[in-house]
Amino acid sequence: MASKSSKPESAIAMLTADHQKVKDLFEEYDSAEESSERKTIAEQVFHELEIHTQLEEDIFYPAVAKGGDEPKKLVAEARKEHGKVKQLIASLRKLAASDEKYDELFQELMENVEHHVKEEEDELFPMAKSELGDEVEDLGAKMQEEKRHLGAHV
Repeated sequence: MASKSSKPESAIAMLTADHQKVKDLFEEYDSAEESSERKTIAEQVFHELEIHTQLEEDIFYPAVAKGGDEPKKLVAEARKEHGKVKQLIASLRKLAASDEKYDELFQELMENVEHHVKEEEDELFPMAKSELGDEVEDLGAKMQEEKRHLGAHV
């Protein structure tokens, strides 16, 4: 149980807030002028994405996939997209921010994440809400607890 007196956030509200946080970091990255500043922001993005994907893969996706063929198909696609994002993060971590390929690769990461977010928010989340009903609240509590264990700011 959450130690706060307020009701835990639903899983969907929590994941949507994560999406917005990463979107805001992308905007910061785009407006940063120094490569060292961009590298710092990029590392924040990587951290947020790694925690977010772990929560989705360990807790949210398995619950949604229980809903039948269509949810399973959407979850399989989302997991594939996570794989691409993880590859891009690994490639970016090997480069210096001053490397001419860094910005290009980071732009590719942003495009992949934005595409993934749109699919989740337009298709997966509405389906999850109807399939899971009140369970979405319990998942949110589990995810908040796991997020704390992973060292994220909740």
